[in-house]
Amino acid sequence: MTNDSMMVLGFRETFIIRVLVKKLKDAGYDAEFVPATINDINNAWDKHTLLTYYMETEEIIPGEVLRYLADRLRDTGRRIILIGEPEDTKDVADNLPGDYIAKIFKRPLDNELYLKTVSELFSKIQEGEFKKSILIVDDDATYLTLIREWLRDAYKVSMANSGLQAIKWLGMNKVDLILLDHEMPVTSGPQVLEMLRSDPETSGIPVIFLTGKGDKESVMQVVALKPEGYFLKNIKREELLQKLEEFFGKRG
Repeated sequence: MTNDSMMVLGFRETFIIRVLVKKLKDAGYDAEFVPATINDINNAWDKHTLLTYYMETEEIIPGEVLRYLADRLRDTGRRIILIGEPEDTKDVADNLPGDYIAKIFKRPLDNELYLKTVSELFSKIQEGEFKKSILIVDDDATYLTLIREWLRDAYKVSMANSGLQAIKWLGMNKVDLILLDHEMPVTSGPQVLEMLRSDPETSGIPVIFLTGKGDKESVMQVVALKPEGYFLKNIKREELLQKLEEFFGKRG
């Protein structure tokens, strides 16, 4: 995936879209037109960090394309800018996850405002503002560092080496997911989960346990606490990334 790279979607490469792509390139961004079909979007997806969908008047966008686009936005956390007449952009916006629509512009496009918005969005992307945030809680510093290195490219990662440190950190910070060691000294994973669930400020944060015990009895003990899930500590990097992507994809 190229940094500061824009996918410009449309039904066909009109003169206006060619001008838009040129303005993006002149501003220093890598940009290309991509036809609004599932295959074309899929083939170009990994090359771009941001999307613009330019809609001509009364173009009917196939429902399957919108559903595919919605799924990809959720799965990858990308943001999209919509440009078109209000009734057209509304139809599209109603079928896409609202959190991933960065801005909606009316036609004719205010190029200066559009490029300013693009610049701000790329800055936020570079700073990791749109990444999901994960807090890893484990008393093993080596394991903490390893998991952080695995996840840092895809997520905003914070670490706590004890349950009490995690509780203190959560008093000042927000997070989308906690990966919580089940077997910790002093304050165990189950005790931390109980404290989180008893506080209205943290009760809604999803928790996935990390456990080194894979036998049936141990797993049943973990599942009985009703976390969002559990990962064995011997999980491989690619499997962990895939499972986290699936987890966030389901939550939207």
